Amino acid sequence: MSDERLREEHTAPDELREDLQPSPEAIRPELTGPESGGLGGLGGAGGRGMTSLRVGVATLWLSVIVLLPLAAIVWQSAKGGWSAFVAAATSPSAIDSFRVTLTVSAAVTVVNLVFGLIVAWVLVRDDFPGKRLVDAVIDLPFALPTIVASVVLLALYGPSSPVGIHLQHTSYGVGVALLFVTLPFVVRAVQPVLLEVDLEAEQAAASLGASNWTIFRTIVLPALMPAVLSGAGLAFSRAIGEFGSVVLIGGAVPGKTEVSSQWIRTLIENDDRTGAASISIVLLAISFVVLFILRALGSRAAKREELAK
Repeated sequence: MSDERLREEHTAPDELREDLQPSPEAIRPELTGPESGGLGGLGGAGGRGMTSLRVGVATLWLSVIVLLPLAAIVWQSAKGGWSAFVAAATSPSAIDSFRVTLTVSAAVTVVNLVFGLIVAWVLVRDDFPGKRLVDAVIDLPFALPTIVASVVLLALYGPSSPVGIHLQHTSYGVGVALLFVTLPFVVRAVQPVLLEVDLEAEQAAASLGASNWTIFRTIVLPALMPAVLSGAGLAFSRAIGEFGSVVLIGGAVPGKTEVSSQWIRTLIENDDRTGAASISIVLLAISFVVLFILRALGSRAAKREELAK
């Protein structure tokens, strides 16, 4: 009897330990698979129903806000047939507006790449008085009506400029206006990524004798490149479609400061809605292609960065 009692006492803790083993299914029911109810108890028929409802609501909203307007403008541009579309998109005035729009927008995007990265770096890595105020000012172009920006720029760089700089009716004036409205895109795209960059890797490289430029080029810039390209694509797309901020400072001088959005307004005022829709389709296609290419390059850069880690 004593031997049996000793064996029971010896095995009891083992059995007790088995009973006390944590069960992942009991702690997190979503780990038991879709047939058990799924995440948050929304699996099965109920979960699938809620998913379908959410997808339906999102699809309906995107259709009303994005897809239907796009379909309407495509339908409008196709009213006159392919020949009318080509004639509107290749007219001398349209070509001039495309040239001005794309040239100035590309230059503005390059400037934003450089100075947007610098501003983001200062806001993340440096401490100085008024930092929060500067950070808030970055979003001012999002909140300020673009026509107000045009009035402000005209007062600052117009014929009565208090600083002695006259940019009205010049491509430089258009560029300054586009720089103002596209300022936040690169900055806001880079900031959160820069906050997550591994400082220990930078410190290790510095301890091995790497210069600041080498550290930035080999460690920081590859990590930031997807965000930089994404912000640049958004800035370019905003620039080629901008109207309000350039309407006063630019003056819509044909072949010099008239951007495509102003040429579209001229066509609408002349009751040429098909031509206006055709120019809009061209701008939309250019914007889509640029965004697609930059996003693809950003994805490739991100994959290379992951493989390097």
